[in-house]
Amino acid sequence: MKKYILLVVFAAIQWVHAQEETKEITIESIYNGSFRTKGMDVLHSMKDGLHYTVQNFDRQNKIMTIDKYQYKNLEKIATLVHSANLEGVNYFSSYHFSEDESKLILATDVEAIYRRSRLGKYFVYDLKSKKLTAIYDQKIQEPTFSPDGTKVGFVFNNNIYVKDLEDGTVKQITKDGEKNKIINGITDWVYEEEFSFVRAFQWSPDSKRIAYLRFDETDVPEFSMDLYGQELYQTQQRFKYPKAGEKNAIVTLHMHYLNTAKTVAVDLNNAYYIPRLKWTKNSSILSVQVLNRHQNHIKLYFVDTNNNTKKIVLEEKDAAYIETVDNLTFLNNNSFIWNSEKSGYNHLYLYDKTGKEIRQITKGEWEVTNYYGFNPKNARIYYQSTETGAINRGVYSIGINGKGKRALAQRTGQNNANFSANFSYFINSHSSSTTPPAYTLNKAKDGKQIKEIVNNNALLKKLENYQTASKEFSTLSINGNDLNMWMMKPKDFDPNKKYPLFMTQYSGPGSQSVANRWNGANDYWYQMLANKGYIVVCVDGRGTGFKGRDFKKSTYMNLVKYETEDQIAAAKKLSKLPYIDETRTGIWGWSFGGHMSTNCLLKGADTFEVAVAVAPVTSWRFYDTVYTERYMRTPQENPEGYDANSPFNYPEKLEGKYLLVHGSGDDNVHVQNSMRMAEALIQANKQFDWAIYPDKNHGIYGGNTRIHLYNKMTNFIDQNLGDKRNSDVKEVPATNKIKG
Repeated sequence: MKKYILLVVFAAIQWVHAQEETKEITIESIYNGSFRTKGMDVLHSMKDGLHYTVQNFDRQNKIMTIDKYQYKNLEKIATLVHSANLEGVNYFSSYHFSEDESKLILATDVEAIYRRSRLGKYFVYDLKSKKLTAIYDQKIQEPTFSPDGTKVGFVFNNNIYVKDLEDGTVKQITKDGEKNKIINGITDWVYEEEFSFVRAFQWSPDSKRIAYLRFDETDVPEFSMDLYGQELYQTQQRFKYPKAGEKNAIVTLHMHYLNTAKTVAVDLNNAYYIPRLKWTKNSSILSVQVLNRHQNHIKLYFVDTNNNTKKIVLEEKDAAYIETVDNLTFLNNNSFIWNSEKSGYNHLYLYDKTGKEIRQITKGEWEVTNYYGFNPKNARIYYQSTETGAINRGVYSIGINGKGKRALAQRTGQNNANFSANFSYFINSHSSSTTPPAYTLNKAKDGKQIKEIVNNNALLKKLENYQTASKEFSTLSINGNDLNMWMMKPKDFDPNKKYPLFMTQYSGPGSQSVANRWNGANDYWYQMLANKGYIVVCVDGRGTGFKGRDFKKSTYMNLVKYETEDQIAAAKKLSKLPYIDETRTGIWGWSFGGHMSTNCLLKGADTFEVAVAVAPVTSWRFYDTVYTERYMRTPQENPEGYDANSPFNYPEKLEGKYLLVHGSGDDNVHVQNSMRMAEALIQANKQFDWAIYPDKNHGIYGGNTRIHLYNKMTNFIDQNLGDKRNSDVKEVPATNKIKG
């Protein structure tokens, strides 16, 4: 009897294990956090280079703290701020130190405006006196300490203000700010979205001046969209949005002198775009980057604020376009480090203070992908690059003389470093398609690992209970290029069967979807589709990034033309594989990728049977000036480039099944794009499916929105591409894999 009981128990355990081993990934499990990775909160490296701070949140007790740690052993040595001790502030969402690290700005009650801009209530906390001071009695933007820590500059209602922390007074620096007309000190919509910054004022190193940009939006066309909300009547959001070929804001540079309360305009010869301001090591010299409207000619000015004079120290031109330089670093003698693609790949260069090139620091048929900084003590630069392959990232250091390069972290996959202020240590995060993120403390001198901080081994163990398939990386020879690709097959893949092909891509200029990194939410969705019996493939075609300037800029003036040709050619080539059913091919994408999936279905009607487009651009005439004209010039100059690849100009080509999705509150790619596409299809008498998500922006999220969206897309794919389409799985002879 005991033996029988043991056998029953054993059988029950085996049954439980069998059930665990056959768990299926679902949309609900993806978006309820079942596969969430553990990471590290954003840390601030303190100026001594020996310590760092982290904002921690005790969810159980709802307590927020800012804690101080030692790099050498990662031990906490102090709590600098404890929310329970802050009278009138129960919670803060971020913090920023003053230059001397004696004070903090704490952010509370923050609300999003657009992608990067925020409004919030902000406080200054003095670490020595423990005093908490509200910066302003209303919600403000971009509060920033002066370098000497005695003042805070901020923007309220499109005007710049300065609060004196010693006497508590607040002075208004500009007075002409007006919604949808004049903006001082913060960027307009298109600068925020495409030049990736919001704060458009900079304190001088000696705290005596504030340089700022002024945006005159008066003549910029206004866009409006209804917000339906919960009330009886909808409201309307109106904002300035310059579409391709239309007027941009007139942007001018101004200098405010705090001692005299005087403001002067800085003449930059009618500069069209001013995407970057940065003070040099000289407190009176401001560097200013200026771009022409075509964005193929960049100038670096040095502005002497003592006498309001300027000089051009560097110029670059490109037959296509030049992207904004973010890695500008000034050395003590005002020589500077600059990055450029002029060699054919993105690399770092050293120039003297007059703009004369001293040397190219990094070289090779690979790209610098991140710049971490310069250590003057050992004259070394720290950076990330593609030296181990375009789909991987490694961390390196090199002498400013271009010699003595050292690999600090180059384990296959993605390596990204966060260095201490004095470059003694760095925290490296590593992941790959088979390895979830792990964080380690390393020596900056040689990359030697000191200690593992965080890993996600528990997630790996958990995933053993699910049906998962790994990505197979390869290249595909298409239109004279070897395109990076990954393929995901069903866990029980049988080469003697035929499977539908489902392609995913983004394809935008300089982007990368084929990368050796850990899963995002979409990757789990692809796993789910693979488990349902799809071959899921991603191909990075022409125009994508990290394979050199010429490959990236080959699509100039013809966005989505060559990208579409590559996806169609890839689908045709993949369909020749013995285990692919060429009669069942689908593609999907979001934003730029939605434009691509739409075009592939229409222009590749003999190749694709199904397409899903989420928040797609359907005409570049509807998108903003900065992004679109960078790659296409204006519609007036390039009408053929704009219209020949706009899918609502040839809706009659639709033959397959099409799902069109958009958020009605999308301030970026306006729902106008989908409405025009829908109307064109209706008038062409073409049937299609679509969904509009009320008040949702370009990300289409919030509550159950993502679950609803991805279930809708999954059902559509199953009904039109999967076995539900009554296409039986067929047996075929096995052959060799595709050659790429």
